[in-house]
Amino acid sequence: MEILNFINGGFLPPKNKSWIDNINPATNEVIGKVPKSGIEDLELSVKAASLAHPKWKSLTTKERASYLLKLSTKIEENIDELALLETRDTGKPIHTSANIDIPRSAKNLKFFANFAMEQKEEEFHGEGLKNYVQRSPIGVVGCISPWNLPLYLFTWKIAPALISGNTVIAKPSEFTPTTAFMLAKYCSEIGLPPGVLNILHGLGPEIGSAIIDHPEVKAISFTGSSRVGKTIAETCGKKMKKFSLELGGKNPFIITENAELEKAVSTAMRAAFTNQGQVCLCGSRIYIHKSIYENVKGKMLEKLKALKPANPELPETRFGSLTSKEHFNKVKHYENMAKEDSSIIVHQNESKMKEGNFISPMLLENVGVNHPINQDEIFGPIASLKAYENEDELATLANSTQYGLCASIFTEDKTQAKRIASKIETGIVWINTWLARDLRTPFGGVKASGFGREGGNYALNFFTEPKNICFTEDN
Repeated sequence: MEILNFINGGFLPPKNKSWIDNINPATNEVIGKVPKSGIEDLELSVKAASLAHPKWKSLTTKERASYLLKLSTKIEENIDELALLETRDTGKPIHTSANIDIPRSAKNLKFFANFAMEQKEEEFHGEGLKNYVQRSPIGVVGCISPWNLPLYLFTWKIAPALISGNTVIAKPSEFTPTTAFMLAKYCSEIGLPPGVLNILHGLGPEIGSAIIDHPEVKAISFTGSSRVGKTIAETCGKKMKKFSLELGGKNPFIITENAELEKAVSTAMRAAFTNQGQVCLCGSRIYIHKSIYENVKGKMLEKLKALKPANPELPETRFGSLTSKEHFNKVKHYENMAKEDSSIIVHQNESKMKEGNFISPMLLENVGVNHPINQDEIFGPIASLKAYENEDELATLANSTQYGLCASIFTEDKTQAKRIASKIETGIVWINTWLARDLRTPFGGVKASGFGREGGNYALNFFTEPKNICFTEDN
């Protein structure tokens, strides 16, 4: 498949005539080519977005919502095709693509369309005054999404930006471009006005950096690594440009002495290894109360035996390939590190997959608190187990990294759950669950895990600027 940029409602090759191979990571076969976009492509997009903004802004929320709802319907009508394309881009099991990623992509668009229509203007009365808060779109904004949940996170960013009246220049990952390209086709089919959404493909350090740096792009929403996020914050800070950063995680998963063990173990395995561990919310540091440690470990190792890499296009597969050769090499480095450290106990099945970027999931013991495996966001199927004695020790362990995205606590004692949750430095704490999302709630982290929040009004507020309008009560 030849991927094309989507600019001003049309499909265009890159002006510089440069291309990137699109590779299926499960086979390492080239399955298409992707534009390696440059400044000329960006300037066309910015011009189109700037010209489209006044008319798009002037539409009612209901009118803008109608386009998002049509896009959502298009996704729902094409789940099977999109799931296959997502799997071939990412290496994730088609079961995951068809049942999680693509349906959630449609839900994102539908949620923000309906949620925005429900909002009312804020007003404050008192001291003889009537104050109204008017929210206006920013203008042209940039949305940069990652490769682990391609269409899922692409729609999560563009939906609140568009419904708020902004025009968008969006860049999907160069590793996983296909479903964003398909979404562009749906935009054309539903008659989305030209220039409202422009999709540029290419390398992050090139076209991604150019979008961030462009003076007419007024705000940046980014999901990706903490390392890149710091660079974006510096660039935007120098230009006084609004930014929202959803970054990395190294999340604790806690099983207390009061946990319902079967549920805790099943969820811990899901939290560690969903999407081959390539989710910023994965629980890769598993802390287990010492009184149940051996019992829980035994149950987890038993489940590990059934978790084997396989062809991601088979409907029965539950564990696929890593998403790129580059990322495979990174995760392989940590796998080798664990095996070469004589103090670390490694539990891992042997992979039978001889082609592609497959790594079998690993559970590790005896990993030091400050060891890179427990400090770095590996973003792969490597999780460590550790026993703890009391809640003070647990809090210290849970907070021992630079990250603070999420945590999960399994306990049947609600008082204990609240007590532990209050001590953990994260943006999200799940009690007796993992990855449960009410899309109205704030999503994001603290410390190196990000800046700002996404979801519900938090996203709508980011993509708008508030203006206070004050009257005296006698007006």
